[in-house]
Amino acid sequence: MVHFLAADAAEPLSSASSGQLALAALAGIAVVVLGITAAKLHPFLALILGSAALALVAWVPGEAAVKSFTTGFGTTVGSVGLLVALGAMVGQLLADSGGGNAIVDKLVFGVKAAALPWMMALVAAIIGLPMFFEIGVVLLIPVVLSVARRAKQPVLLVGIPALAGLSVLHALVPPHPGPVAAIEAVKADTGRTLMLGVLLAIPTLIIAGPLLARLIARLVPVDAPAELAADAGSPGAAVGDSDLAEESADGKAASPATKRPSFGAAIGCILLPVVLMLLASITEIFLPDSGTFLTVVKFFGTPSVALMLAVLVALFALGKGSGMSLATANGVMSNGLPAVAGIILIVAAGGGFKTLLVDAGVGNVIKEWAEGKNLSPLLMAWLVAVGIRLATGSATVATITAAGIVAPMLTGLDANQLALVVLAIGCGSVFFSHVNDAGFWLVKEYFGLTVVQTLKSWSLMETVISVAGFAFCAMAWMLV
Repeated sequence: MVHFLAADAAEPLSSASSGQLALAALAGIAVVVLGITAAKLHPFLALILGSAALALVAWVPGEAAVKSFTTGFGTTVGSVGLLVALGAMVGQLLADSGGGNAIVDKLVFGVKAAALPWMMALVAAIIGLPMFFEIGVVLLIPVVLSVARRAKQPVLLVGIPALAGLSVLHALVPPHPGPVAAIEAVKADTGRTLMLGVLLAIPTLIIAGPLLARLIARLVPVDAPAELAADAGSPGAAVGDSDLAEESADGKAASPATKRPSFGAAIGCILLPVVLMLLASITEIFLPDSGTFLTVVKFFGTPSVALMLAVLVALFALGKGSGMSLATANGVMSNGLPAVAGIILIVAAGGGFKTLLVDAGVGNVIKEWAEGKNLSPLLMAWLVAVGIRLATGSATVATITAAGIVAPMLTGLDANQLALVVLAIGCGSVFFSHVNDAGFWLVKEYFGLTVVQTLKSWSLMETVISVAGFAFCAMAWMLV
């Protein structure tokens, strides 16, 4: 058990009692929850109103509250927003160039039926590295349905591993917005978090993907909806070159690509930033002394630099490699930005809410309470994220808010422990997706499920990811 040390923080903005500060935190979270669930407000607006409620109940002076919120907002945009935007550009070009389809064709078609769940989990995990969950779903689900129909397999036996691959990566691995925001909030090391996140994601995905899929396929025996499945005529047809001239499965405009980039180009663009960040982290561990080599490696392993390099490489390897002109490829990348504008605003507003929580002194109250209960910061982080996830339905809101609440508890933890706290928050943020989560309805409609069937499949899978992932975090915590 790690003993919590006193936070080396600035003087709180509020002089209210601990009880009043705790009430202020509950009031702020309640406004966010009710704003999203009852009033159907956009989470961006709900977080702003929640921050106002927090400041009001905590008696934080108006000018100081606004300054605290805007400082957190701007800091988060500068760190998290940049990564989200760059990741979205790579993901959009990967999808529109046919690079994602090249990966699917290479790894899935021709595989024996018994190995399909495992291969779909692998494909989803690879594609899930740069892509946001919703984009990955739109890209993969028509392929999942086609594969299930051609192999005459239960659709969820193939679909659950794909969904698990996307969800696990979304929760645990930067540059996804949740982990990046949590890293910023608790001052964790990105490379170390990425390295531990990948290591813990593997067993979590195996349990919540191919293994759990066998149970879910028996609980929810459904066939693939024919109208959403891609053409099952020949290997590769479901995602083949002929699709480049057709309307996509979700009704969007046809891709501007005229040929498909190679598997190597597609996989290289995905893994480049991951390799650079991991290399920087590993080099820093084994070469702790400063030097020119370490400085260069750390520079290229900086998340924003690594992702910017991936954007430039993708521009040529995927853009030019698929027959696009540079102007067209740039346009495709730009098309990925509007889709994440809302995510960036939510994350930034969450950063403002988090900063106000900390500056008002709420974090110290939570820290003192946890000390009295002798709770591990790892368990506390997971529980807070679970509670906010269940209430709001938003994994991103749960991650950001939980990170802000537990951040003052973490002084004295080493780099590995901070990274594990980030991962525990990520695990908590995906616990039991239900009717207040947009992902719940996305999966329900794509697979043609009832609400009860979605709860027995998708919601169960998300809960297993959360619990299994946290269990592996706890095991790693005892070893570091």
